[in-house]
Amino acid sequence: MSDAMTIRVSAGFAPTLERVRAALKDQGFGVLTEIDLRSTLREKLGVELAEYVILGACNPPLAHRAVQADPGIGLLLPCNVVVRADGPDSTLVQAMDPQVMVRLSDAPELPAVADEAAARLRAALDTVSH
Repeated sequence: MSDAMTIRVSAGFAPTLERVRAALKDQGFGVLTEIDLRSTLREKLGVELAEYVILGACNPPLAHRAVQADPGIGLLLPCNVVVRADGPDSTLVQAMDPQVMVRLSDAPELPAVADEAAARLRAALDTVSH
């Protein structure tokens, strides 16, 4: 996906998920929602999927600035971060690039918000990958 920031971590799913949560917190993001897609699909459809969690991460000051600039931008909030197993000792972590907001809105204040959000998400991913 071209609009995603992606890293592959040579570690299992559970420890990587915890590292992602901690790295997001260190960058000022709280996790507002957590969707365990594996569990949901097992329960609703009776199908098996590798471990797959979608975190709805929010940095309140950045979200406030974005919504002030364009109230409709809430459709793209919170920032989704996916953590999914990619084998027994490998995990993919993907975050939607906040620059998508800039392409979907003409608000002149949004590029600065997207730049800061992207920098913070990249820093979180860098922390997880090292």
